[in-house]
Amino acid sequence: MVLIKEYRVVLPCSVEEYQVGQLFSVAEASKNETGGGEGIEVLKNEPYEKDGEKGQYTHKIYHLKSKVPGFVKLLAPEGSLVFHEKAWNAYPYCRTIVTNEYMKDNFFIKIETWHKPDLGTQENVHKLGSSTWQDVSVVPIDIADRSQVSSADYKPDEDPANFRSVKTGRGPLGPNWKKELVSKTDCPRMCAYKLVTVKFKWWGLQTKVENFIHEQEKRIFTNFHRQLFCWIDKWVELTMEDIRRMEAETQRELDELRKWGEVRGTSAADE
Repeated sequence: MVLIKEYRVVLPCSVEEYQVGQLFSVAEASKNETGGGEGIEVLKNEPYEKDGEKGQYTHKIYHLKSKVPGFVKLLAPEGSLVFHEKAWNAYPYCRTIVTNEYMKDNFFIKIETWHKPDLGTQENVHKLGSSTWQDVSVVPIDIADRSQVSSADYKPDEDPANFRSVKTGRGPLGPNWKKELVSKTDCPRMCAYKLVTVKFKWWGLQTKVENFIHEQEKRIFTNFHRQLFCWIDKWVELTMEDIRRMEAETQRELDELRKWGEVRGTSAADE
């Protein structure tokens, strides 16, 4: 059995703008999560073409250790808290699969995302079979809703309710910003439809861990997209060439940070 949820993140930017904003924010967030022997190692970042689909392929390794909940640390042998993330970014569709060599076929996280120029109103955008779709929980994420962010994660300078973009004039986002966006024809809009499938097959722990992983995915999606919007003035004028150059620099920086820096960034929320 697997646990599937679809997270819908509406943003006041276009699908085209988001392509750059997402890649910029991933690179920045990676640096914030890496140090002291832990964090993210980029093995591959290269174009791919397969079965008529083409885009950018990345293979990353996540070295976690201290970043997982206590009940996992108790059970996990030394060296097992290393996760492989393979992603195929054929924008506006992206597919990411996270695996673990110790758990093998008993664990995976699959994230499939469609980026659409709407306000999150499409049903079953991933075209699942009706019997599968009826078991999927839809979880809306409001990037301006302070109550969706834990006090440990909250940063005033990454709060869309306070931020106004100098370059685009967008923001701050009030409590009814999504309803207001319907009639604001001059402001772009889009939704990231993120279908997350989690499998963790371990007797006695399956339900607890699958639910825990989904809670963490929601937390990551919420914090990441709040950052992305509040960083818009840093990325809105960048080109894809700028991004590829930045990614190469970030890859070198991550290697240095992982070797020498201190452990930092997001650790597991309360168990």
